[in-house]
Amino acid sequence: MTRRPIIALTPGEPAGIGPDVAIAFAQQAPDFDLVLIADSALLTARAAQLKTAFDARPWGGRGHDIPAVYVLPIATSHPVQAGRLDPANSPYVIECLRRAVHGCRNREFDALVTGPVHKGVINDAGIAFTGHTEFLAAESGTEQVVMMLAAPGLRVALATTHLPLSEVSRAITRAHLTGVLRILHADLRAKFGIPDPQILVCGLNPHAGEGGHLGREEIEVIEPVLAALRAEGFKLRGPVPADTAFIPASLVGMDAVLAMYHDQGLPVLKAHDFAHAINITLGLPFVRTSVDHGTALELAGSGRADASSLRAAVEAALRMIKPQMNTDNKSRVPSRES
Repeated sequence: MTRRPIIALTPGEPAGIGPDVAIAFAQQAPDFDLVLIADSALLTARAAQLKTAFDARPWGGRGHDIPAVYVLPIATSHPVQAGRLDPANSPYVIECLRRAVHGCRNREFDALVTGPVHKGVINDAGIAFTGHTEFLAAESGTEQVVMMLAAPGLRVALATTHLPLSEVSRAITRAHLTGVLRILHADLRAKFGIPDPQILVCGLNPHAGEGGHLGREEIEVIEPVLAALRAEGFKLRGPVPADTAFIPASLVGMDAVLAMYHDQGLPVLKAHDFAHAINITLGLPFVRTSVDHGTALELAGSGRADASSLRAAVEAALRMIKPQMNTDNKSRVPSRES
């Protein structure tokens, strides 16, 4: 019997549009099991506010007969008002993520899709939180992960993530950059089915350092790392000046771009196709994708939130787990003994 995929979905900040887009996405009849890890009362109330029917079964673990939408209930601490942040509900957001990671680690779920969280209100609650990427790495015990955003026609990975610009240069060491490129290369092969990935690597400084006149990070860090990995067979182009890295001629034949810092690469990708952009964490022991938009508090409960990014994130997760699902299903076929 073929096993269906099970996708865990955390809607994120309860006062934002995460519940809205989760409810909207749940309207389609899935051919997989979709498990919303959230407050059941919150979802019911938000659906009523949106004047949308919402019907989900309680999650009881694997083994259900038909694909459906399920809820694994975790209660908020305070009642939720759409559009109004409440630090008291920040532990709820974290607990939903923890439960999702636990389920992915023990293979209760095949992948995790996350909705938008509000970093500010989580920190206001006294919980140190820089973002999903860092939290999921710590919670899963993963030493190094890579943040990559993707949209149709473009993938952009980051050498550093949520750091002040003043700290970026110190963070880009030879060891760190080597690790980032190894993870990016491995997951492009394993999770995207690209047998020999071609990766364009941006420089850090204007004009990629201009031969050392505008910074020496390219000479002292980036170029030696690229040379060492090329010697192992990696197909790497760069360091390329970031102001020309994203023009169409530069991207021909490239499977991904590695930007050195958050705002070097992500504005380009979001301008390319914001509605269908998604966030992917590479290097985790499970598949994680996410929407690439914020909580949009002003839209929460209005019925105007666009679920396109969530739909793209779920579809990407299903594609990324397909090789593992095929392996699992083959192992379930009884062998024929002569």
